[in-house]
Amino acid sequence: MIQLNIQDESSRLKAVVLGDASSNGPTPSLDEAYDPKSKEHIIAGTYPRNEDMLLEMEAFKKVLEKYEVKVYRPETIENYNQIFSRDIAFVIDDCIVLSNILPEREREIEAIQYLLDQIDEDNIIIPPEEVHIEGGDVMVWNEYLFVGTYTGLDYPDYKTARTNEAAVKFLEETFPNRIVKSFELRKSNEIAKENALHLDCCFQPLGRDLAILHPNGFLVAEEYQWIHDHFGAENVFIIDKDEMYDMNSNIFSIAPDVVVSEQNFTRLNHWMRAKGITVEEIPYAEIAKQEGLLRCSTLPLFRQPKNI
Repeated sequence: MIQLNIQDESSRLKAVVLGDASSNGPTPSLDEAYDPKSKEHIIAGTYPRNEDMLLEMEAFKKVLEKYEVKVYRPETIENYNQIFSRDIAFVIDDCIVLSNILPEREREIEAIQYLLDQIDEDNIIIPPEEVHIEGGDVMVWNEYLFVGTYTGLDYPDYKTARTNEAAVKFLEETFPNRIVKSFELRKSNEIAKENALHLDCCFQPLGRDLAILHPNGFLVAEEYQWIHDHFGAENVFIIDKDEMYDMNSNIFSIAPDVVVSEQNFTRLNHWMRAKGITVEEIPYAEIAKQEGLLRCSTLPLFRQPKNI
């Protein structure tokens, strides 16, 4: 049986599902694109090639294995994008929550069924249909659940709005031991630099008390200020629109003092090293063209409890 334990974003990682880029299929049409950044690259003729994304994911896998992380992969579905495993499910404590994902992506959950078959069914949570939720919008951080959402009346108009008000209430009811703190995110179907697709596109905690933040990703100034004050100005790295666009906040922690980051994130990587963090740099700029990066590509299953 597979054991689950996720208490935060940065404790020592022991087991993870890493997405798969082995059979992404042809470049999608504009109508098939899920986000504005992918649309930009489809129009420009710069949408990432399958072979380049495969090389980037293999580089990520090698770093994970270097730190003795057990790496699971989804079963390969021919001509189907399976890179962003964070979207399809997420773990809180010892439970895995299956996302109500975009209908076009439902087969991605089928590809990890062999893993779900190894998890106690009492630890598998399937939200009701009205609960829209994806793992990129949910972060476990000690006593908190940080949740990115969009609750505007025009929610149905945004393909980039992935987690709704019903999801926030569902998490409050399902995990009463956690303080659920939600944040309204800025959405755009057409302008990538004005779109926070998920919470991890504009915020991520790391280490034990550090955070990366992009202020414009938050719709409500007071909510942004709360998260900034919670970590403290001296512990926060602010990224601008260009850095947000390049996905600087979507790095991935293997341990409090070990982070995997994109090799071109020069300013951020320097800051993390100055904070005592080992930064494992890999190429991931091609995958970033789909408005996702390292955190999006992972579904952590087990992090070592802090007292061990």
